[in-house]
Amino acid sequence: MLSSELELITRALLKGQANRVKTLTSLAIENGISPRMIFEKALLPGMQVIGGQFRDNIIYISDVLIASRAMHAGLHVLKPLLSNPQQASLGKVVVGTVAGDLHDIGKNLIVMMFRGAGLEVIDLGIDVQTEDFVEAIIDHQPDILAMSAMLTTTLVMMSETIRELERRELRNNVKIIIGGNPATQDFAQAIKADGYAVDVFNAVDLALKLVKTNQESTHRKTNGLFKLSS
Repeated sequence: MLSSELELITRALLKGQANRVKTLTSLAIENGISPRMIFEKALLPGMQVIGGQFRDNIIYISDVLIASRAMHAGLHVLKPLLSNPQQASLGKVVVGTVAGDLHDIGKNLIVMMFRGAGLEVIDLGIDVQTEDFVEAIIDHQPDILAMSAMLTTTLVMMSETIRELERRELRNNVKIIIGGNPATQDFAQAIKADGYAVDVFNAVDLALKLVKTNQESTHRKTNGLFKLSS
């Protein structure tokens, strides 16, 4: 019975049926299935299937977005019930599309996926100026800064932001991920970012890894040890 209920949620997610995912998730809760189990055994497996299909070019980004919205509907039910703060927020991420770039579909999808993975997200939106990124780092003290660019001409804003963080002696306080069509691993290394995400699923995996690294580094630094770099 348990596996059947979870499978129904997964199937609805794969079909992008947001209302059905929400209803089935509520019913599963009423039937005594734990929020954590629903998240780990129904919602996440569904998105892993979607991720594999996207990587294999079986589905399009629009299909991923529809499935992500369905997952978000389930998470809307689960979030108030995840009493453990570590479950509700594994880490904090500041996200934004760099100055001069008005594309937001990819950025919005990443925000949704980050939140679905248990990360707290501060979404700065599109056309974000360097100073706005810097102020967000100061105000929110995130584990990660995730910058997106869809135009080759706006890639320079990523390096400018990193240079400004270095100038303000803030660079070592945050891990930096970049992504977007024109971005590459080589470019990420050239501008001294901590990672490059080829797609939204890779971004989630990378973010969770860097959050863990950053938090472990902070703990070691607090205990008098050097800060670990990725």
